[in-house]
Amino acid sequence: MYCPGQMRHSVPLDDDKPMPGCTVYFDGDCPVCRAEIAHYQRPHGAEAIACVAASRCDEAALGPGVDRAMVLSRFHVRGADGSLVSGAAAFVAIWRRLPGFAWLATLASPRPVLALLEAGYGVFLRIRPWWRPKRAEPPSACPSPGDTGRT
Repeated sequence: MYCPGQMRHSVPLDDDKPMPGCTVYFDGDCPVCRAEIAHYQRPHGAEAIACVAASRCDEAALGPGVDRAMVLSRFHVRGADGSLVSGAAAFVAIWRRLPGFAWLATLASPRPVLALLEAGYGVFLRIRPWWRPKRAEPPSACPSPGDTGRT
């Protein structure tokens, strides 16, 4: 998986590396969001998911139809076909691409379950600002591929 903060989808891919199955847009300044993304970096199949720390990249680097305010307000996933989903549906889109989470995607996909998950996600969105530090400076350019942002 190409996370956090790497703009893997905007960098020309090597012929020997697979094209990401989806691109995840997340708030790289939110500790809870970073932990969630790190959780999805480990399992088999994670190499099919590209990640963009939207709080740390130039807005132009986010891609067509995506702006910083939009992706910082809710979790978004762009499928390989260009479709964009957010909230609980975005989590389901990730789970579908990770073999170890496929059962969870199946369980969460029916409308009533997805609606319940969306309601829970709405509660999280209301309390999330308490965890997100205030940014004192404008976002810098995205780290180069291979730069994990760790020191």
